[in-house]
Amino acid sequence: MRLPSLTFIVMLLLATALSSNVFAGAWTQPKGVFYEKIAFNYYYADHVFDSSKDRVRTPNNGRFKDRNISNYFEIGITDYVTAITSFSYKWLHNDYTGGNFAARSFGDIDLGARIKLLEGKQGVVSTQVLVKVPGLYGSTDALPLGNGQYDLEARVLYGRSFWPLIPGYGNIEAGYRWRAGAPSNEFRYLAEVGSDFGKTPLYGRAKLDGTLSANNGSNMGSWGNPTATNNFDLGKLDLALGYKVRPTWGLEGSYIKELYGKNTSAGSTFSLAVYIKTSLF
Repeated sequence: MRLPSLTFIVMLLLATALSSNVFAGAWTQPKGVFYEKIAFNYYYADHVFDSSKDRVRTPNNGRFKDRNISNYFEIGITDYVTAITSFSYKWLHNDYTGGNFAARSFGDIDLGARIKLLEGKQGVVSTQVLVKVPGLYGSTDALPLGNGQYDLEARVLYGRSFWPLIPGYGNIEAGYRWRAGAPSNEFRYLAEVGSDFGKTPLYGRAKLDGTLSANNGSNMGSWGNPTATNNFDLGKLDLALGYKVRPTWGLEGSYIKELYGKNTSAGSTFSLAVYIKTSLF
């Protein structure tokens, strides 16, 4: 596959940077406010969750690595509608006894919107629709960057501030993802809490992010990329610590551990990110 030039990559990153934003959970962005987060992520796995949900050593002493630069953004179209997009550029390696594969390209692209339905003293209720578009890779590659098909996801989100008890919030989400082609459809769930640390510029966040297969996939898929199998369950714990350098930008580090699952890899992710949050007006 012909790789995109460095100039193209930089231009795409800059284009996204000019139109991005994210808020926690169910909350939408105010009109014209955007949040952008650019992160370097390192994922490593030398174990898998097998069909019995046991965590076992990867066959043939396999070691799978995914290094990627990701970009996530949200921007408030109105006070009730927030546009969402994300993409990443990936460098993959899969080493095992008797083989060594590498691949790099843009991964899948997410496009979506979050719509606030209700807001009051009891919290915020929103709905979110997301479309996943295949990236610039081949799904039949020896080491594919993904499944190479379109997804459509719908979910409901509920968030509530804990203020004035503590300067924090809670958020829960539930959804369903329809997947074209061989991969099975999926139930999605998420529970999240976050808080500032007193009057310091530090904040923290913890998430349990889960996927439950509908088990209607046509086959198991290739283990060339153990994160892109077709019928899998997965639960991940995401712990993040951030530092607000200025009101408009800050730094964030996170550690994600895959706790339980079935028919997929069992690894960990380390992430370092910079975010920007400001208004266009």
